[in-house]
Amino acid sequence: MDINFWVIGIVIFLALAFDFINGFHDTANAIATSVSTRALPPRVAILMAAVMNFAGALTFTGVAKTIGGSIADPTQLDNGLEIVTATLIAAIIWNLVTWWFGIPSSSSHALIGALAGAVFAGAGADKLNLSGFNSIVIGLIISPIIAFVVGYIVMTILKWIFGRRSPHTVNKGFRTCQIITAAFQSFTHGTNDAQKAMGIITFALVAAGLQQEMEVQTWVKLAAATAMALGTSIGGWKIIKTMGTKIFKIEPINGFAADLSAASVIMSATLTHLPISTTHAITSAILGVGSAKRFSAVKWGVAGRIVVTWFITIPICGGLAMLILKIIDVLFY
Repeated sequence: MDINFWVIGIVIFLALAFDFINGFHDTANAIATSVSTRALPPRVAILMAAVMNFAGALTFTGVAKTIGGSIADPTQLDNGLEIVTATLIAAIIWNLVTWWFGIPSSSSHALIGALAGAVFAGAGADKLNLSGFNSIVIGLIISPIIAFVVGYIVMTILKWIFGRRSPHTVNKGFRTCQIITAAFQSFTHGTNDAQKAMGIITFALVAAGLQQEMEVQTWVKLAAATAMALGTSIGGWKIIKTMGTKIFKIEPINGFAADLSAASVIMSATLTHLPISTTHAITSAILGVGSAKRFSAVKWGVAGRIVVTWFITIPICGGLAMLILKIIDVLFY
């Protein structure tokens, strides 16, 4: 039997494993604020996030095509399957390490940095589409800035509208509204993050010569959506604690503002086929909302540690993918 058959099977397994880990790693993105304000019980919040992630994952494919074709052309890679294997192993390792330490890092940064590093090491700089890679990185950098600004503006408007009303009454109303925004946030997470696994599987299928175009097949959509939903159902409690309690004390009105802001940014990115970090979007929105509430209320030391992780993820995952690719070459070729 052709060795490519076994390799493509391993790649699909790793891609779905990455998607599963992404689900529990990034569950906090959607439900941290609603859990911390007790708008939803944790188990209910996780199950709702799983269902909405599944629905969102099946709705769009534009981001998958961007992930699969913007960094490199899979038809031009002689060792495309090995490159994808190294990419996924590196991204999975980084996701597990950051999850273990409760750091809300970006699965998107991990995957994109690892793919760029693996292509560079396995095929050379001339096979790396720098313009496509740079456009993705620019989007990843700009999106948290936009989310911060949107969160600040939304919270400022809400303060202006509800500032003179009873805090108890306001928070009671927004605790109910948080259920809606948490569902919206979960849906948008699925529309963007699950597509990254779809894109990498499609990249591998094209590299293996099993299909010609970067079109996402139905079974790939269903598999990625299911893996994301199952991962989400597990929950990432360490990151939920960081997102929901360690940046600043979130009240229902703050959680509503943060979720609405982040989900709007993520959906806008999905509609323009741009892969962004949902982790960055919600964390930046929380920082923006906290700054609008009271700048000194934000624990900027914790925020600084998160931001440092953002910046080091791409180079670390790129270097890790290079190392793993070399180990694969030594062991199997």
